[in-house]
Amino acid sequence: MPAFPQPQPLTDPELDQLGDFLRQCKGGQAMNVEELDGFFAALVAGPETILPSEYYPHDIGGTMEEACLFDNLDQVNAVLGWLSRHWNTIAGTLYADEVYLPLLLEDDAGVAPANDWAQGFMRGVGLRVAQWADLINSEEHGGSVLPMLMLSHEHDADPEMRPNPITPDQREKIIIQMTAGLLQIYRHFLKQRQSATVAEPARRVGTKVGRNDPCPCGSGKKFKHCHGRTSLH
Repeated sequence: MPAFPQPQPLTDPELDQLGDFLRQCKGGQAMNVEELDGFFAALVAGPETILPSEYYPHDIGGTMEEACLFDNLDQVNAVLGWLSRHWNTIAGTLYADEVYLPLLLEDDAGVAPANDWAQGFMRGVGLRVAQWADLINSEEHGGSVLPMLMLSHEHDADPEMRPNPITPDQREKIIIQMTAGLLQIYRHFLKQRQSATVAEPARRVGTKVGRNDPCPCGSGKKFKHCHGRTSLH
């Protein structure tokens, strides 16, 4: 089995720039960096490989043509590079059988609620909910997903979906359990992923795009005839 490339985590300035890009996506439906982190974690740890052309619209709140306004080709490649490196940081850490620490944002009180991370994770689960069902419903292994479910539904509009009120001490324990659960989930689906792909654990999410290369939105057109024409200004 080939070794996974050494992860190159995004620097704080790069995370800030990625966050700024996501906030500027049109429609206001793009994920923040915490939700994106949870979303990627679910896709990396889950039962099968999901291509960027399927999950990019969830990241940015629509198709690239609908949601993105790039200033130039360098910005396109910068954003794709950040997404690729962040994906590979998560994948490389789990592939090494090490705990991946979720990227959590603090609120004004300095608390990291982790709700966005859990909601991002469950959005990732939702892309292949049938394949996740056996794990979620398993008495033996379902507990690995329980922390994500609790935090994702903490403020649910339906009171019946909400867990009991979570104290600060309980939240810390739930986040620790969520972190451990992610590695357990990765291990649980490992053989299933290996049987579905030759090169486990993951492929790079994005590469440098030239004007004559296929557009990363998945349209099948050359970049210059797709987002190179409609999104750059």
